Amino acid sequence: MKITQNTLFYGDNLKILREYIDDNSIDLVYLDPPFNSKATYNVLFKELTGEPSEAQITAFEDTWHWTEETQRTFEEIVETAPPNVVEMIKAFKDFIGCNDMMAYLTNICIRLLELKRVLKNIGSIYLHCDPTASHYLKLVMDAVFGPKMFRNEIVWRRSQTRSSISKIYRRAHDVVLFYAKSNNYLYNIQYRELSEASKKLYTKRDECGFYRTVPLLVSGCRKGTTGKPWRGIDPNTRGKDGMHWLTTPDKLEEYEKKGLIVWPSKPSGAPNLKYYLEGLQESPLTIFGMIFQ
Repeated sequence: MKITQNTLFYGDNLKILREYIDDNSIDLVYLDPPFNSKATYNVLFKELTGEPSEAQITAFEDTWHWTEETQRTFEEIVETAPPNVVEMIKAFKDFIGCNDMMAYLTNICIRLLELKRVLKNIGSIYLHCDPTASHYLKLVMDAVFGPKMFRNEIVWRRSQTRSSISKIYRRAHDVVLFYAKSNNYLYNIQYRELSEASKKLYTKRDECGFYRTVPLLVSGCRKGTTGKPWRGIDPNTRGKDGMHWLTTPDKLEEYEKKGLIVWPSKPSGAPNLKYYLEGLQESPLTIFGMIFQ
C-alpha cells in the first residue's frame, strides 16, 4: 500500500499505527477517544445504504469493557512499556479495579505509547476528553510523555444556553490536554484580522501612523533580568508591592533605538511602548474559547 500525505485510514488506529506509520514521522496529533458514548459516534459511519454501521457500533460498545483482550493489552504494557508507565498502569489497576474505566485507560495508554513513537521531536499532541476521565488521562500522559512535556490544559466551554435541573452544577466544559514530544516542539500562532473595535483603540498618531501605548512596567517583583534597574528606573521601588519590566533590558534597548518608547514628562512616571496599527492588522486566533500565545 502506497502511503501519501493525503492517505485516509479507516479502522483500529493501534493496528494502523503499528503497520503503517514510521517512527518520528508525524508533526501533530489530535485525538478524541469516545467514552461512554454508545452509538452516538456512529452518525459519522454509515453503510452504503445510509443505515448506521452495526460493525462500528459493536466496536465502540465493546471497546471499554474489561475483557480477555483488554487483559492481554494490559499485560503487553506491563511487559514492554517504560518502567514509569508500568508502575502507573499497575497502580491504576490496583486502585480502580478491572472495570470499564480501567479498560478505557488501558486502551488509551497503549495507543499513547505508539503515538509518542510516531511523533517527531518537534511534534505535539492534543487529547480531547471530559471531566469524567481527564484527571486520570493527565497522569497517563505524564507517564508516557513526561510531566515536563505538559504544555497546557485547555478548557473548552460548551454552549452558554444549556440548562440543567439535576442536583449538580451544570457540566459545561470539556478538556484538551496539550503535550509536546520535546522542548523543541513547533508552535505556530494562528491569526485573524483585528476587529473594528480593536482598531479604534489606536487613537494616537505620529509620522509613522496610528498607534496605542502599553505600560512597560507591570505589577510584581522579579528576581531575574526583568526586575533589574534600567535607564535609572528601579522597578522594585515602583507600585505598592514592586513591579518588573515587561521584557528584558536588551529588548528595552532595542525598542529605545527604534523610537518605540514614550517617556513620561515627570520623573515619577513610567515609560510606555508604542504599538502601531499598520503592520499589526491581525490578532491571535481564539480557539476553544482561549487565546494561544
